[in-house]
Amino acid sequence: MRKIIYYVHTSLDGHIDGPGGEFDWPAVGPEMFAHSDELTARVDTFLYGRGVWEVMSSYWPNAEAYSDDEHDLKFAPIWRSTPKIVFSTTLDQAGWNTRIIGANLAEEVAELKRQPGKDMLLLGGSALGGELARLGLIDEYHVVVHPVVLGGGRALLATRGERRALRLVETRTFDGRTVLLRYVPAGDEHVSSDDEHVFTGDEHVPAGDEREAR
Repeated sequence: MRKIIYYVHTSLDGHIDGPGGEFDWPAVGPEMFAHSDELTARVDTFLYGRGVWEVMSSYWPNAEAYSDDEHDLKFAPIWRSTPKIVFSTTLDQAGWNTRIIGANLAEEVAELKRQPGKDMLLLGGSALGGELARLGLIDEYHVVVHPVVLGGGRALLATRGERRALRLVETRTFDGRTVLLRYVPAGDEHVSSDDEHVFTGDEHVPAGDEREAR
């Protein structure tokens, strides 16, 4: 069965953006970008809530016009060609090989996981990540902790309902500044050897460095 991998950046005090929606604080570098490339190679579908989708779709379709960064030039054609799913009850249409799912979140995601293919990457977002966590549909959590205290902002996961225990399967530092914490559900006994080292989807995500968003 396909996995859903949740990849998110957070401050030390557990926020994914600042009190005013700031996203100018992630400490990125070559090692973090390399990890992003590893995740991209594992998946064949990108998952977004509406807010993250709007940020990504405003940048990656024409990234070459905005940037000459080596990482951007490498990822832009991958983003354009990779199938994408946006979870939203208000979005009417989306280009760039994108499907919109607006209802029956649990059933739709469970069906996606049963379909053949590679894993799926859920990028950021507090509400969608929190709801999928509540439903027990996230298989891996890749949480990158950045060296900053924001003092407010949206929580790492906007969860509600029952507690879910996780098991730490990997820690890694990137570029001497950030730390990756990789978790799986505590009851998951099928982690490979490599692993051991009412929701709308329409949350707002402010504009920022779209490279950091992935």
